[in-house]
Amino acid sequence: MTRNSIRGSSDRSVLILTSLADSPKHGYALIKDIEEFAGVSLGAGTLYGALARLEKAGLVTALPEQDRRRPYQITPAGREQLRERLSEAARI
Repeated sequence: MTRNSIRGSSDRSVLILTSLADSPKHGYALIKDIEEFAGVSLGAGTLYGALARLEKAGLVTALPEQDRRRPYQITPAGREQLRERLSEAARI
């Protein structure tokens, strides 16, 4: 995913990457964490669509399933992207 395509998407990507920066999480845990820290309610379809795009871009990776849940983890490229996005936001 290029910088412009991330910038062109909504802030869902930043919210997901921020949540995953702490630790790997499965979908429901991501939804709850994002609601708690950002006050934003993501639907499951929205979340999994964004996760698929982030995974395709190499910014997150899916871990092996645990108890019928698939956790996701931020990659080093995802951490760098998050740092850049947060830095851009701080300048605005």
